[in-house]
Amino acid sequence: MLAFIVQRLFQAIVVMFVVALISFTMFQFVGDPVNNMVGQEATTEQRDALRERLGLNDTIPVQFAHYVMNAVQGEFGLSYRMGKPVQELIAERMPATMELVAVSALMALLIGVPMGVYTGLHRNSWLSRGFLTISLVGISLPTFVIGILMILAFGVWLGWLPTFGRGGVVDLGVWKTSLMTAQGWSHIIMPATTLALFQLTLIMRLVRAEMLEVLRTDYIKFARARGLRDRAINYGHALKNTLVPVITIMGLQIGSLLAFSIITETVFAWPGMGLLFLQGIQFVDIPVMSSYLVLMALFFVIINLTVDLLYYAVDPRLRSEHVGAGH
Repeated sequence: MLAFIVQRLFQAIVVMFVVALISFTMFQFVGDPVNNMVGQEATTEQRDALRERLGLNDTIPVQFAHYVMNAVQGEFGLSYRMGKPVQELIAERMPATMELVAVSALMALLIGVPMGVYTGLHRNSWLSRGFLTISLVGISLPTFVIGILMILAFGVWLGWLPTFGRGGVVDLGVWKTSLMTAQGWSHIIMPATTLALFQLTLIMRLVRAEMLEVLRTDYIKFARARGLRDRAINYGHALKNTLVPVITIMGLQIGSLLAFSIITETVFAWPGMGLLFLQGIQFVDIPVMSSYLVLMALFFVIINLTVDLLYYAVDPRLRSEHVGAGH
């Protein structure tokens, strides 16, 4: 087990280094941030002094080395647009994004898994066909189209839900949450549903396919021959083995929710990290852009490592293979 963790940690370090190098180098060629930080009346001397203060006159390897050393210490430089430390901007926006992703992931799991189980066990019923039809809509329509349609229906026509913003927040000291107020929940319903719809349909179809495959296996037939009840077979044997690949897929999808929440945050004006990243692109805010990409890569690495450990714990075949390879 220890060797498995060490191997995964070494791979994670290599991935983080490569992502940091690529993102930092790529954003050196998107434009001159000094032009966005000073007015047209600024003199050449003022521009040169600002470039020197920001370290933009150093070579790319030197800038990258400084960036990595600071990032390890939790410092990501100053935002060219706002003049504030990037880690403070990210800390302000991260709770909004993390809450949106958490609610979306829970919705996808709590709705997608039961729907997948039902469509797998009752694949010829009219309700299963209805679920599959709805899933086609969730997979086919782009996220921004779903968000706009929800705003039009529930925000404009019916007036049930607010169409933008996060609502009231409660300061818990290290975390500002909107999930402790009714207003906060009313604001998060539409963006969370929009973000979760594609993941929900994917999980439902995966669980359905795995259920259909597992129910055809020999050990399920043997369990039926022993006289076990359908409930014990379907939920005690079939569903348990179905959830093994779902763990892997859901882990990757949580990373996707983090990375691709940009569109949802833009549609609903959700004050998260995705909106901060888009604003950084508009103003060529290199510290914000590179820090965001490195942070997303870190989330993916942590999620993948967690999924690998869960997969290792759930699937006994991996443990036996690892032991055999060790011997």
